[in-house]
Amino acid sequence: MQTALICGASGFIGTHLVRRLKNEGYWVRGVDIKAPEFSDSTANEFFLLDLRKEQDCIKALTLADGFDEVYQLAADMGGMGYIESAECEIMHNNVLINTYMIDQAIKLKAKKYFYSSSACVYRDMKIGEDALTEEEAYPALPDNEYGWEKLYSERVVSAYGRKYGITVKISRFQNCYGPEGAWIGGREKAPAAICRKIAEAQDGGTIEVWGDGTAVRSFMYIDDLLDGIRLLMNSNVSEPVHIGSPEYVSVNQLVEVVSMIAKKRINIKYVSGPRGAESRNISNEKIYALGWKPKFSLEDGIRLMYPWVEEQVLHCKYT
Repeated sequence: MQTALICGASGFIGTHLVRRLKNEGYWVRGVDIKAPEFSDSTANEFFLLDLRKEQDCIKALTLADGFDEVYQLAADMGGMGYIESAECEIMHNNVLINTYMIDQAIKLKAKKYFYSSSACVYRDMKIGEDALTEEEAYPALPDNEYGWEKLYSERVVSAYGRKYGITVKISRFQNCYGPEGAWIGGREKAPAAICRKIAEAQDGGTIEVWGDGTAVRSFMYIDDLLDGIRLLMNSNVSEPVHIGSPEYVSVNQLVEVVSMIAKKRINIKYVSGPRGAESRNISNEKIYALGWKPKFSLEDGIRLMYPWVEEQVLHCKYT
């Protein structure tokens, strides 16, 4: 039986990845600083640990023959509001986690190591600008500190891979959404935030949107991301690979899609707030070459996500 360690196992992506690997027949240990919020962990073992502490990284990684696969998803992160307000905490916490984890993964004989990076490593782009390849993250110019930290941690993981021979996989995720993710409290991303605001609004009501709604984003449904992660982990590719939907929409268009699914007429009030990049248009050719294509359009994914967010709102499960 293959063994896997999932760090950040209580987070949105981690929760779904635990289930995916269990369904594939893996023995899974999940690790996080908090318990899962929306459902019990399905991992064979679940440890409450703080991976900013080296000793806790050792506890996470200790297994008789070493883990076959380690998925390092643990991070201090959130939506743009959180990224801009907590940049010092993000850089401090994530550098500690990522440095300790890869160092101890080597010492404790992990065989494969997956690191989840972000499209935030790329520069701000103009709408309609030609797509960037993974290599064009350099010369580096991320527009926020979260992106700089991700790029640095990619280099740490890659350096360990070169020196010690551990198989390293790095993926840069676009915005991912789906049920059982943060939907309130400041760490939620745009799809969850818009779903919540529209679920709370009356038909004909008004919601607030940061900026002018023209910023363009790519949103990827969780099942598509998991397919990409598993495909990359089983490939021969060692350099960073971008995983994202080729469907780019403005924030205004996102509101339109959610409104249509909610069957509500919604007005928008534009307010000042952290808008983030104007656009990031990134090539998917590397992941396409491995045989991956997204199965879910934005409308398909929101149809699965919106009822879940609406249920949280109706039952007042605020955190």
